[in-house]
Amino acid sequence: MRPVSIVGTGRLPVQKSCDKSLREMGAAVVHLAMRDAEVTEVDALFLGNMLSDELQGQKHVGALIADEAGLRGIEALDVRAATATGAAALRLAYLAVASEQADLALAVGVERMSDGVPTSVLAKALDAEREVVNGATLIGQNAELMRLYRKKYHVPADAFVNFSLNAHNNAHNNPYALFKDKVVTREDILNSRVVSYPLRLFDCSPICDGAAAVLLAPTAQARSLSHHPVRILASGVATDRFRMSDRKDPLFLAASHHSALKAFRAANVHRDDIDFFELHDAFSIMACMILEAVGYASPGEGWRLAADMEISHAGKIPITTLGGLKARGHPIGATALYQACEIVSQLTGCAGPNSLISPEIAMMQSVGGVGTTVITHIFAL
Repeated sequence: MRPVSIVGTGRLPVQKSCDKSLREMGAAVVHLAMRDAEVTEVDALFLGNMLSDELQGQKHVGALIADEAGLRGIEALDVRAATATGAAALRLAYLAVASEQADLALAVGVERMSDGVPTSVLAKALDAEREVVNGATLIGQNAELMRLYRKKYHVPADAFVNFSLNAHNNAHNNPYALFKDKVVTREDILNSRVVSYPLRLFDCSPICDGAAAVLLAPTAQARSLSHHPVRILASGVATDRFRMSDRKDPLFLAASHHSALKAFRAANVHRDDIDFFELHDAFSIMACMILEAVGYASPGEGWRLAADMEISHAGKIPITTLGGLKARGHPIGATALYQACEIVSQLTGCAGPNSLISPEIAMMQSVGGVGTTVITHIFAL
């Protein structure tokens, strides 16, 4: 396996409703990423999208976008891993280049969530026969996790506020963020409406549209394509019992723990080497549990990292440095590709006012379903 680097990125601003079609959004970010690396051809395109077959009536989106972008004759495949779909596309592009099956591979994510009501479609990431049939949804399952967590660890009602506050504060300096212009206070979060008790509105990521892409190349050739290529040191995947109720301890995200370990070992880094962590904060409780699963906090203590603002830019483990899923937005198939673009901007000193001080190693973790599939990537200059 040869080393792989990101040599180009492309993003559209996340919007509540984009005026471009699915194919136009995908082709636009493909062109941006290729233009960034000054290339006119690629070997492969791996497309992450979760909802288009039901919300737009469109399957075969990878080939559709490759055609729209003028990339005829290349390998173009759809990839899915529920709400970790974008990270799955990135992993396949990484493996294609690492295994020498492609020299230039695009990982693309696109989602138009505004075309309909996605809640019931998102619920299909759960067990159709044993969960969905009983009315289960992703929101409801995460609410149950928060109820269990609060009861077991006796945490205060405002324990999770700073996960949202930190994300919204960081989104202000991200021109691609959905809520870049929205000022959110602690009181706004505490007084926001209950979506599914005890989850409040600001505990949840928004419905939105977006598209993002990264272009990968062999590290040995990356400098010829980019002034500041970023290496992908590792890509690790793990799964847990499919149903949350079948897990020995629902409050321990085993897939998060094991995928991180795989990535740490492959990259030969320790979690203390990570300068910032773009995690899957679709729900506040998920961000909290990921921090515990990866080892940044003991069980029942992850919320304290937020309460003490150790998740801020100046903290022990900065997260959601440009707004995260909550404030940049969570257009499912594109989310991890936005995170990858943001990691590139941070590592190369291009994150504007939100730039961290000389970061060298970053981690990204994406969650499919309610911790069922977790994909971890580690990046470095």
